[in-house]
Amino acid sequence: MSLHALYAQIAEQEWVEFPQGWLQGRTLYGGLAAAMMMQKAVTQINDPAKHLLSCSVTFVGPIQQAKVRLTAEILRQGKSVTTIEVRLWQDDAVQSILVASFGISRDSAIQVQQQAQAPDFAAPEQLFHIPAGYGMPDCYNHFEIAWADVNLPCSGSPRPDFSGWCRFHPEKHRNREFLVADLMAIFDIWPPGVLPMFKKMAPASSLTWTVTYVHPVQHQLHDWFKYKVFTDHAAGGYATEHACLWDTENRLIAMARQTVTVFA
Repeated sequence: MSLHALYAQIAEQEWVEFPQGWLQGRTLYGGLAAAMMMQKAVTQINDPAKHLLSCSVTFVGPIQQAKVRLTAEILRQGKSVTTIEVRLWQDDAVQSILVASFGISRDSAIQVQQQAQAPDFAAPEQLFHIPAGYGMPDCYNHFEIAWADVNLPCSGSPRPDFSGWCRFHPEKHRNREFLVADLMAIFDIWPPGVLPMFKKMAPASSLTWTVTYVHPVQHQLHDWFKYKVFTDHAAGGYATEHACLWDTENRLIAMARQTVTVFA
């Protein structure tokens, strides 16, 4: 099943079955869970004039390879902004929650351009790609990742963080218009920033994830994006990090901040 077919299923029914090959260890890849909830939110609001401003995701529990239920509630619908909550259920329990705000553009005298500047990378084909058999989760295969800062997961590195290019893998996904739900899926494919410091494979999972949408996504699914993560703090089994995503024109598309649980 393609992502496009999954999104169509979400638009038509409350119970959906996600495709095979998207697991991340013992649970569904968090980026796909977020994408499913975002698509539910977009479908529920059903207003092209209102674009995503920001969203917050809490990953409550593991999601198994089985049907899930998506429910949505509009918390407030104002003149400019609509706020919606989407819940993903499995086994009669909430496993993930998304709260998102969508708004229309308004005239404003306030203009500030202080966003993080895009790094300079070599072309993706000139950079390092993790070979098959390295031990990356199934969901990683849906994307093409080119590492500019080759600080690989579980390599016992003395430092955190990394950067590079990413896109949906052209052999796994046909090209089409890039959707807001796709943004959630691709933004989360990079591992936590502290993972290179792991000396061996060990769990690490997102607990909370907040995304702020800056420039509209007007791209195709096979387009490349730049990514860079910075770990602010890690101690006591938790890490806090922030990350940015730019397009090939060096426009800042989105910023994210997340709290990660660390089991190493």
